[in-house]
Amino acid sequence: MKVPAIIGPTASGKTKISFQLANQIKDKHHRIPEIISADSRQVYKGLKIASSQPPEEYLAMFKHHFVDTLEPEMEFNAGQFGSDARKIISDIIEKGKIPIIVGGSGLYIRSLIYGLFDLNDFEEDESFRFKQKLVRKSLYERLDKEGVEILYYELKKFDEESATKMTVSNTRRIIRALEIYYLTGIPISMHHKKKIHVGFDAVQFGINWDRRKLYERINRRVDNMLENGLVDEISVCKAKGYDYKVQNSLNTVGVKEVFDYLNGKLSYKEMVELIKQNTRRFAKRQMTWFRKDKNIKWIDVDDEGNFESVAEEILHKLSL
Repeated sequence: MKVPAIIGPTASGKTKISFQLANQIKDKHHRIPEIISADSRQVYKGLKIASSQPPEEYLAMFKHHFVDTLEPEMEFNAGQFGSDARKIISDIIEKGKIPIIVGGSGLYIRSLIYGLFDLNDFEEDESFRFKQKLVRKSLYERLDKEGVEILYYELKKFDEESATKMTVSNTRRIIRALEIYYLTGIPISMHHKKKIHVGFDAVQFGINWDRRKLYERINRRVDNMLENGLVDEISVCKAKGYDYKVQNSLNTVGVKEVFDYLNGKLSYKEMVELIKQNTRRFAKRQMTWFRKDKNIKWIDVDDEGNFESVAEEILHKLSL
């Protein structure tokens, strides 16, 4: 079955377009849509504003998956998302409904629709690099305290195929294999095979803006987020003892800068400008990532008023 995937950089209008598409599927095809959020931050609680979660009216009208689900201290990765989302999509299709994938997290999307991703892709992901340092540090601390045998048998539990090709003397290989598993949720032996059954045909539609207009949208979005209570939202996280230097879920643009402001490292004006600057840079990296995927069908957008026609174009190309 063909499953639409609406992708693109932050502030490109993916959420609104997905809502328009869901409405058109419901009205024109009399099928019930459900939305799969492929966003590595929307899945966490307490980040409604910071992660630009869908508004309450959208959530009330259509079922959304992977939105406001996990506590900030809980670990989640692209491999887990891909596995869980494929099961959910299979259930949605089995019930005669239509799944709609929407999001801007490149690793999550690639994990979901291709089953796997090149491990080298991680090197381009800032959040991954931060998490990698934490995971590696933890594994080497455990190596010193518990010994390599414990880590070896742990690897055997998660990835017996890789473990059988090693001995307890292969310390670095054991650490690397565990690191990959904890970072991606997929055993390194599976990465080497590059074979995971997906079970559906994702049709990717990329939302493409003129860069200047996209940057203007980003600047306005940041202003709106601050007006809607972004600082208060992060203050609540801080009061609960969370810190972006500890919780990977908070190590993201728009959250880190507010933490630094609350900790007295930035003035309010510096915080605002830094959020805008870093978000623009993030959007540029997203587009660089997505441009590598030749399967994406790009749709040019120059005005938010065109979102309904964009949804119509997507629906037409899907031929449901």
